[in-house]
Amino acid sequence: MTTPFLDLQGNPISQAHVLGSGGSPLVLLQGDVAVKIPLKCLWGDTYEVQAHTQKLKHEQNAYRRLQDLPYDNRSKGVVCCIRMLNESTQLAYMPNGDLESYLTKPRPSLQLQLSWCCTITRTLTFIHDRCILVADIASRNFLLDSDLSIKFCDFSESSILPLGSDMKTVDDRGFNTQIDIGLLGTVIYEIVTGEKLRVDLFEDIHLTDCRPCWPKRELLPETTDIWLG
Repeated sequence: MTTPFLDLQGNPISQAHVLGSGGSPLVLLQGDVAVKIPLKCLWGDTYEVQAHTQKLKHEQNAYRRLQDLPYDNRSKGVVCCIRMLNESTQLAYMPNGDLESYLTKPRPSLQLQLSWCCTITRTLTFIHDRCILVADIASRNFLLDSDLSIKFCDFSESSILPLGSDMKTVDDRGFNTQIDIGLLGTVIYEIVTGEKLRVDLFEDIHLTDCRPCWPKRELLPETTDIWLG
């Protein structure tokens, strides 16, 4: 069955080759490699494709920053980028798919839950140490390898700041390390409870202010009676 998506040559793509799609990328399985290309649809226009290509190149810059320290074991919590081309990014294929889908299956063991929570927390610390804000942290943006190890995989919305930036005070259009940590907390909540916690960072803003804002505590669920709460 074909999809409305087109490959880099403008040919229709079979559903069997599609691993996933987002706002700007399309992820295809080619052999044992996951390949990200700019999203291009039958009804799309040139401007959209150019914008999607720019996002892909921006994400490639994030991968370069994160993978130039191979001796730092925390980098293993980021999916391995194999090769970067002008219009595509080749990534290691993660056979167990994304965390969001995996959590719809029978509940993972407490040991696995704890391992995931420790890994993503440690990896976010590494990402911040490399002066990057992820911004779009959600269970759909984590992938699981064959051994169920968990990896960050989406940096299309990230802020790549100058190395040496004071990450305690950086602010990029309202996004900062505290927003990242809060969003990571929603993923940990989802891992531990099996329930998705939806947070709208723009719910309480004024029309003249488009900066994200973390919701008030009373709008968030109680955590005292849950594991790791």
